[in-house]
Amino acid sequence: MKALCRFAQLAVALGSCVAVSALVGCDSSQNSGPVSPAAPVGVSQADHPTEGPHHGSLIELGAEEYHAELVHDDAAATVTVYLLDSEAKVSVPIDAKEIQINLSHDGQAEQFTLAASPEASDPAGSASKFFSGDAELAEDLDHEEAQAQLVVSIGGKQYRGAIQHDHDDEEHDH
Repeated sequence: MKALCRFAQLAVALGSCVAVSALVGCDSSQNSGPVSPAAPVGVSQADHPTEGPHHGSLIELGAEEYHAELVHDDAAATVTVYLLDSEAKVSVPIDAKEIQINLSHDGQAEQFTLAASPEASDPAGSASKFFSGDAELAEDLDHEEAQAQLVVSIGGKQYRGAIQHDHDDEEHDH
């Protein structure tokens, strides 16, 4: 009989906990959907650049100290990278003759060189634009399993940035 009383007390206590949890729990009618990550201190979500001035995809370098903009033109089989400031608005010329893209897919790693192609506004001996007409690079960037990384030195410091490519987009020239 004592066991039956204890069982009844336990059942009532458990039922009370479930009822209180249901009353105090989250109100799903006020679900605002997925939560986006917070912007860094001093930067609002609206300040975070999403597209470069040439309508290419952006690559973060450092803690957004710089950006690179990748313009991938499938029709011409070319890849152009523009170096930009932290806001992805102003060109950043550097004194490098080339930059690299490290790319791997299907267990194969490759390195591609993009040559300096100075803009008219770049100071002599520096470039903010780098170009490759290597059709293999243009094709490999479209590979479904490709993982690519831009490697560039700015002011004596090496930066690496992951190249995020929209593989679902049918037209890749940005």
